[in-house]
Amino acid sequence: MSFLEKDVKYIAPTYKRFPVEIVSGKGSVVKDINGKEYIDMGSGIGVTAFGIADEKWQKAVTEQIGKVQHMSNLYYTEPGANLAQLLCNLTGMSKVFFANSGAEANECAIKAARKYSAEKKGDNCYTIITLKNSFHGRTLTTLAATGQDVFHKLYNPLTPGFISITANSVEELKKAVEENEVAGIMMEMIQGEGGVLPLDEAFVRTAEEICRVNDIPLIIDEVQTGNGRTGKMYAYMHYSVNPDIVTTAKGLGGGLPIGACLLSDKLQSVFSYGDHGSTFGGNPVCCAAAYSVLSRIDYRMLEEVKEKSAFIFDSLKNASGVESVSGKGLMIGIKTKKPAATVVSECLEDGVLCLTAKDKVRLLPALNIPKTVLEKAIAVIKKACQI
Repeated sequence: MSFLEKDVKYIAPTYKRFPVEIVSGKGSVVKDINGKEYIDMGSGIGVTAFGIADEKWQKAVTEQIGKVQHMSNLYYTEPGANLAQLLCNLTGMSKVFFANSGAEANECAIKAARKYSAEKKGDNCYTIITLKNSFHGRTLTTLAATGQDVFHKLYNPLTPGFISITANSVEELKKAVEENEVAGIMMEMIQGEGGVLPLDEAFVRTAEEICRVNDIPLIIDEVQTGNGRTGKMYAYMHYSVNPDIVTTAKGLGGGLPIGACLLSDKLQSVFSYGDHGSTFGGNPVCCAAAYSVLSRIDYRMLEEVKEKSAFIFDSLKNASGVESVSGKGLMIGIKTKKPAATVVSECLEDGVLCLTAKDKVRLLPALNIPKTVLEKAIAVIKKACQI
């Protein structure tokens, strides 16, 4: 059987795959089974931060595999300690819990907020406020946190204790806090799956103020926005706020599964022995990979992300068939007059891999995509958008 036949026969049909089988690649260019090359403008939905087969990343991974590929969390390993230190140094946070994905990192954040609030205010203080149009994961609990009904169908009853308010509505936020015993306010700075929509700065700062006044943990979901994606190390840094909990994943591991939940000084002692755990969380190979990625996202690279972002915005904002461009850094949504799926399909035919988010074309290229490659990809995208 071909790979395609095996996939159809043996893999659960949870993904609507494009009719392309990718077999190799280097940097931001990948090749299919027929030898056709594509510019990757999706980077595995924001995962391969330095592209495919990055040599420094490969070296870090293979060196660690040659030492020890896994140990139980009952023992110490150096890669996890090094990565945790780096994450704390970059954010000012105090403790890190390692998981395997963004959803698991968000589960940890929810548990941390609820445990903190229960100990401070009582067992009835468990409600988490999230935003409509948000996306926080596909477990039952993170689905409950996700403010999109389309993801809730067929999986009820979801974990109770979540309410979603309209993004950027200070009035709804204040009302929700007044009417509920709130254990946390959870939000993405840019709603990725919701359409690549940045939150208003005034709303985010008001939410932080409400959290401080009421001793409510502020949880920032940086699963897609983190690790240099927006031109800052983490997107909340654009807003000059200080969260109590930060979650991240996707681009952190550069292609290997790892998530992290960062806890501020206020919550650093919320977990004790046995309160939480993960068999593969903090896997030394994944941590070595993540350290390789994170340690190379410096000021110069972040400035390059901003420059590439400006080029994309300038190229597309007045292009034929483009209604609007949203996002920040290299996390961009394009509202097109054609259906987004049609644009993505035409780009695929012309050798460019794009994504969708709601009714938009979504771009999440590697942070280090060469300018010449980016220019070629944008030219193809502009052509596909034309009407």
